[in-house]
Amino acid sequence: MKLASLKGGRDGRLVVVSNDLAWYAPADRIAFTLQDALDDWDVCEPELRSLAEGLEHGSVPKARFHEHEAASPLPRAYQWADGSAYVNHVALVRQARGAEMPDSFWTDPLMYQGGSDGFLGPRDPIPLADPAWGCDLEGEIAVVTGDVPMGADRETALAAIRLVMLCNDVSLRNLIPNELAKGFGFFQSKPASAFSPVAVTPDALPGWRDGKLHGTLEVELNGALLGEANAGVDMTFDFGTLVAHAARTRALSAGTIVGSGTVSNRGPDGGPGKPVSQGGVGYSCLAEVRTIETITTGAPVTPFLKAGDQVRIEMRDAKRHTIFGAIEQRVAAG
Repeated sequence: MKLASLKGGRDGRLVVVSNDLAWYAPADRIAFTLQDALDDWDVCEPELRSLAEGLEHGSVPKARFHEHEAASPLPRAYQWADGSAYVNHVALVRQARGAEMPDSFWTDPLMYQGGSDGFLGPRDPIPLADPAWGCDLEGEIAVVTGDVPMGADRETALAAIRLVMLCNDVSLRNLIPNELAKGFGFFQSKPASAFSPVAVTPDALPGWRDGKLHGTLEVELNGALLGEANAGVDMTFDFGTLVAHAARTRALSAGTIVGSGTVSNRGPDGGPGKPVSQGGVGYSCLAEVRTIETITTGAPVTPFLKAGDQVRIEMRDAKRHTIFGAIEQRVAAG
């Protein structure tokens, strides 16, 4: 089942979307917003599935689905916690700045609490007031949970995952070092993120196995392929583990979003991956590109995002059909 929120009001209007993303059916009679549905999932989910079946069979009223009319599936959320499940990415970034890599990073997930009071729509511009802030894209996978009790184990956490979607976790890289030096985490360096036009239930994703989404995450910058890493490869911590980590000392409310962190694959030899132009799977963020440049040549040469740059993040199935729709954003000055 595929769900989306059409723009309108702060929380959008919930619709069920056809598998090919061509049509939608309003879900108002079941739940007006996605958060409403998540709050009463046991009641709403069967009705939404019935509506989805009717949409596929052409037995319910429908209208054309246009991705540019969609907000992020949850235009705002009670909680947004982003992990760093691809430890290869963390290791590379720390190596570039000469920071030690603690052994605990391989056994205990990293996670930060992001701003969730308003997300960018998948086709909304990325506002950038100052290019000196070092604006970066980050291609990620994210899940939306139902209620998760405090202290939930991995299996309980995994069963609480309701939806899966893509994410562009925008980062202001040049603000990060000073914030982290204060010892109190990210804030100004993590502006609003954007999510894919459509969120999908795990059972509708053939690549969903063992709490991971196996599939190629295509990341483009200005029409050129930047990365095509497999989101199910080199993921040190699966989503069950990440959600359980977030719930260790507090319960999670329905509508909590948990991100994977930047999708990152090692090279075949276990070392840093190569750019797409050199036969590798490339990278899902510019920081990793700059890291590889620093490691190999001593200094980064690839600039961060500037006004006018366009980012596209998408995942396709075996027949090259889009699964979640595309996050396609242009950087806007001011």
